[in-house]
Amino acid sequence: MLNAIKRALIVISGVILQFGFAIVIRLFFYKYLGMITLFYSMASILIVLGILKESTRLSNDLPWVILILIFPIFGTILLITLGKNYSKNKLLKSIFEYEKKYNKYLVQEEKIKKDIDDKKLDNISYLINRTNYFVSTNNEINYYNFGEKFYPELLKELKKAEKFIFMEYFIINEGIMWNSILDILKEKAAKGVEVRILYDDMGSIAMLSTNYSKQLAKYGIKCITFNKLSPFRGIFMNNRDHRKITVIDGKVAFSGGVNLSDEYINVNSKLGIWKDNGIKIVGDAIWNLTVMFLTLWNANINEDKDITKFKYNFNNSDKNNGYVIPYGVAPLHKDLIGEDVYINMINSAKSYLYIMTPYLIIDTDMVNSLCRAAKRGVDVRIIVPGIPDKKIVYTQTTSFFRVLHDNGVKIYKYTNGFVHSKVFLSDDIRAVVGTINMDYRSLYLHFENGIYMEEVSEIQKIAEDFESTFKDSKRLNDTDVKAGVIKSLWQAILRLFAPLF
Repeated sequence: MLNAIKRALIVISGVILQFGFAIVIRLFFYKYLGMITLFYSMASILIVLGILKESTRLSNDLPWVILILIFPIFGTILLITLGKNYSKNKLLKSIFEYEKKYNKYLVQEEKIKKDIDDKKLDNISYLINRTNYFVSTNNEINYYNFGEKFYPELLKELKKAEKFIFMEYFIINEGIMWNSILDILKEKAAKGVEVRILYDDMGSIAMLSTNYSKQLAKYGIKCITFNKLSPFRGIFMNNRDHRKITVIDGKVAFSGGVNLSDEYINVNSKLGIWKDNGIKIVGDAIWNLTVMFLTLWNANINEDKDITKFKYNFNNSDKNNGYVIPYGVAPLHKDLIGEDVYINMINSAKSYLYIMTPYLIIDTDMVNSLCRAAKRGVDVRIIVPGIPDKKIVYTQTTSFFRVLHDNGVKIYKYTNGFVHSKVFLSDDIRAVVGTINMDYRSLYLHFENGIYMEEVSEIQKIAEDFESTFKDSKRLNDTDVKAGVIKSLWQAILRLFAPLF
């Protein structure tokens, strides 16, 4: 709610600025009004032409075009504030440098690469070719269909830690879940285990004090608050660390949709049953997540000379439990990895494609891929919340129901409560579990992570989770997806401000 209010204030202040600027011009510079109007109109046109020339996702950039043409000053300020010009931000440049620096630690085994090429596993090939992360086959995967099932396993593994614990989360909130984790972290730090916490400032701003990292330091826990909010930081304020990663001794790792707050384990949830998931990895794939964490950590404080000390060698590379590749998404890249992985899964689906997502704010590339899949006979189903957490965002989500439904995509509302899971599943053979929502912020602006799996036995448990969730959901019909004239107009207006929500 706090973040939504802040973004709404940005919009309101921008409109005031636009009209306030116009009034000032009329009062004090009325003699030159024609020249000034011509100047900033021409400037806005040049900016729009620049956007169109560089755009690779025109449907995503179209809101900027419309905003700038209607409100030249406000739209330009928003573009500068929220756009993708990262060249002047010190931390983002540092992250980019560490990504390049750590490429040498992410080495793809040639035998596995050959198997992938021989089998023509194109979705995996895309990730290998367009990211620096490697795919491995000797992993044990466990999927948890609710946060309260994930949570005890996380506690159990944290208690086993002997060398280090790395935790990176969007939200940390004091309560039953975090306090029980913190008790273990304090105990481990006192025994010499290196404990590092990285949490996002905006994600946790309403929950933690501004000096929380100093409080943790008293217990011997190292802590970084990622991207602290500041009115003078410009564009970077909109790029949040939305990842959820725990790595313990390099031997076990956790990820998924679960943040460290009570509602994620269905304690004091105000939105009915909180449907989320977690995933546990034991195997070589953990190294991708470790490097992901250390990239952001060292970009902030440059602590580690040699990160290989955090790598555990499993020495069982002959095992083959299917292909697993944890991958990171960052707003630094030209490729929209998060969206491309999803679209690749949609395009490769033969029999069915099931999706769980809390938000559905997508561009025409994604819409068209989903519709084409349904038209060619793929059973495409999307589960969204029955009880939304953000009403404005949910209104944007519902604006896509009609076009998807009319083209054969089946929309389900989870009647028990709120779906926070971000899961793609197709044909019983491939799945993605991670932090990447189907919305503008996850796909374009945030640091995210996902785990792509193919031919992994645990995918069957993900399929069972979908089947169970369908039973607790209502499929929308023709009447459910209709919207009146006023609501349709409001939905269209909200789409212009998708980057803010």
